Amino acid sequence: MRPEGSAAWRRRQSAARRWAAGALTLALAACGGTPDPTPGTIGYVAGYLGGVVADEPRAALIGRDVLSAGGSAADAAAAVYFALAVTLPSSAGLGSGGVCLIHERATGMVETLDFLPEASASGRLGRPAGMRGIYALHARHGRLRWPQVVSPAEQLARFGNPVSRALASDLDRHGADLMTDPETRRVFGTTSGQPVGEGDFVTQLDLGAALANLRARGPGDFHVGRAARDLVEASGGALSMADLAATKPSWREPVAFELGNLTVHFAAPPNLAGGVAAYMWGLLTVDETYEDAPPSVRPHLMAEAGLRAFAARGAWIAAAPAPGDLATPESLRASLATYDPSRHRPASDLSPAPRGLRQDPSGTSFAVVDPDGSAVVCNLTLNSAFGSRRLVPGYGFALAAPPSGRGLAGLSLGPMMATNQHVREFYFAAGASGGVAAPTALVEVATRVLLDDADLGDALAAKRVHNGGAPDISFVESGLPREEIDSLTRRGHRVQPVKRIGRVNAIHCGKGLPVNPDSCGVGADPRRFGLGLSAD
Repeated sequence: MRPEGSAAWRRRQSAARRWAAGALTLALAACGGTPDPTPGTIGYVAGYLGGVVADEPRAALIGRDVLSAGGSAADAAAAVYFALAVTLPSSAGLGSGGVCLIHERATGMVETLDFLPEASASGRLGRPAGMRGIYALHARHGRLRWPQVVSPAEQLARFGNPVSRALASDLDRHGADLMTDPETRRVFGTTSGQPVGEGDFVTQLDLGAALANLRARGPGDFHVGRAARDLVEASGGALSMADLAATKPSWREPVAFELGNLTVHFAAPPNLAGGVAAYMWGLLTVDETYEDAPPSVRPHLMAEAGLRAFAARGAWIAAAPAPGDLATPESLRASLATYDPSRHRPASDLSPAPRGLRQDPSGTSFAVVDPDGSAVVCNLTLNSAFGSRRLVPGYGFALAAPPSGRGLAGLSLGPMMATNQHVREFYFAAGASGGVAAPTALVEVATRVLLDDADLGDALAAKRVHNGGAPDISFVESGLPREEIDSLTRRGHRVQPVKRIGRVNAIHCGKGLPVNPDSCGVGADPRRFGLGLSAD
C-alpha cells in the first residue's frame, strides 16, 4: 500500500518515471546500443518519421519511438498494441483480439488480418487471439526483432506509469465492479479501495512478467504451453486447452471500391462492422450519390444509407458473402431504389428489416504509417469493458468476455484504408469504436475527407448522424446545426440528440505517401482522450 500524497511517495513517482523513460530507450536499442543512432535506436530515422494515432497518448508515443528507431508500420503497430495492453486495459490487452488492415508499400497489397476474440466452447469467455494476431502481423511485415516491439510495454508495466485520462474515465465508469476482484483491486485500487484516478502511478509486475515471457518465447506458451494451462485453470473451466490451441489469426481479402485513382478498402465479413461501413460507402459513392446530393440533403442521405446497411447486415449473419459479392453495383442500386431524397423510408418497410443486436461500446482503434508509405490500422476489443473484469493471477491481464450480440465477435470493429495501388501510395486510414454507431462515424469522417476534401481535424470534429434502424430513430450529436436537424424532421425522421456518435482515429496524406509527406495529417477523435503524432 502506498502512502499517497507523501513527499516520499512523490519522490518514488519521479524516480520511477525517469527510470521508465530510460528503460524504454534501452529496450529499443535491444542490446544496450551506443550513443550514436543505429538501426533499432530512437533517433535513427532522420526527417519524416511517419504518423501514429491511438486512444491513449503513451501508446502513441511508443509507436512514434519505434518509427524513429527505423521500425516499419507493422513494428510500430505491434508496439502500440502491447503498450495499450498496459495503458488501456479497459479496451485492449493480452486477452483481447481485433482486426487490422495492412498496406505493404513494397507490393502495394492491402490485406485484412482477422484475430477476433470469438466465444470459447463453453460460451463463457472470449478466446484470447491478440498475441497470435500481432505475432502474425510482425512476422509478415516487421523489420525490427520481436523483442524490440514487446520490450517498451514490458518496461512500462514493470516500472510503472501514471494513469491517463483515457483509462481514468473507464475506471470511473466501471471501477466499482472491478474492485470486487482481489487481483484487480491490488493493481488498480487505492488504499481506500477505490479505483485509481488520473495521474496516479501504477505498476503491473505480473503483466510485466507475462510480457517478458512473450518477449522471450513468443505467443506459443500462452496457447499450448505452461501459461496456457495456467489460463485454463484460472478460467475455472470457461476456457480449454483446445480453445487456446485452435485460436489462430486469418488473412483475408478486404472489400474494395474504386474512387478515381484510389482504392478504398474495408474489412469484410465475418467482420460485420466492416461490412456495414463498406455497404454505406458503396451506397454513397455508386453513381456519385453523395457528391450529387445538395448539402442540405446529406444528413438525410447519411441516415438512410446507414438504415439500409444495417438492414443488409441481417443477411450476412445468416451467410457471410465473399468480399466481391458484398456490395456489387447491382445490389447497391437495388437498395437505393427505395431511397427518396424528400422523405424518410421507415425501417419496417425495408426487406429485410434491420435487426437489433446488443453491442458493447468498449473497444479502441489506432493507426500507423511509416515514412515508406506502409500502413496499419487496427481495432481491438475485449468484447466488454475490461473483458472478464478479473486479472489472471500471476499474469496480470484479463481474459476477453464472451461476445455479445448472439455470440458474434467484432460487431463494431471495422477499419478502412485508401491507397493508390497503381503507384503503391498511401492516402488514408481510419479506425472507429464506440458500439453500434462506429461504422457510420467512420464513413462520415471518410466522406468528408475523401469526397469533400475537408481538413482531417474539421472532419473529425464535425457533428454526426446515425440511424441503425432498430430502433428507427435518427440520432444526432448535440450541437448539430439547427438547419440540419430541420432537414431531417421535415423528411419524417424521428430525431434524438445524443452526446457522441462513435470515436474515429485517422491519418490522411492528401497527396500520397511516401512522395508527399508534407500532405499528411494525423487526428485523434476529440470525443476521446487520444493523441495523434506526425513528426520529422
